Amino acid sequence: MPIRIAPLAEANPDAIEALLDAAFGAERRARTAYRIRAGAAAIPDLSFAAFDDGVLAGTLQSWPVQIGDAPLTLVGPVAVAPERQRSGIGHAMMERLIAAARGRPLAMIGDPEYYGRFFGFTADATGGWDVPGPVERHRLLARNAGSLPRTGALGPRVFAKANAAA
Repeated sequence: MPIRIAPLAEANPDAIEALLDAAFGAERRARTAYRIRAGAAAIPDLSFAAFDDGVLAGTLQSWPVQIGDAPLTLVGPVAVAPERQRSGIGHAMMERLIAAARGRPLAMIGDPEYYGRFFGFTADATGGWDVPGPVERHRLLARNAGSLPRTGALGPRVFAKANAAA
């Protein structure tokens, strides 16, 4: 049976947490990306789960953030169960995200060689962005960032509930 990519809401929250711990370790919550999105709820239309024969094999979460006053979406974590890594699951979830995002500005902290080569993310627009914690500058990436400010603080977006998917 092929991998099925579905809305993240179809996955058990405890299974998501267990997968994230297995992929990144329990200390993952201290990372800068968690600080950037502090207090925000994941965007349902841009967050996905991958199932293999009904078992959670991967997750991708997206978060409403802003740089200065400009809204964008923070992608990540993109997590695949350790025993399933390098099997195309993360790639398939990212393809689904890119299609669903429909050209919206996206940001992430990730491997520039991988996310640049396959999905068009670069650090070209992010050099002047301030983040609430340590980051390797070449790993702070953006896609479709032409309309975004080149300087400012990257943090959670304050918005009305009705605009959660914006």
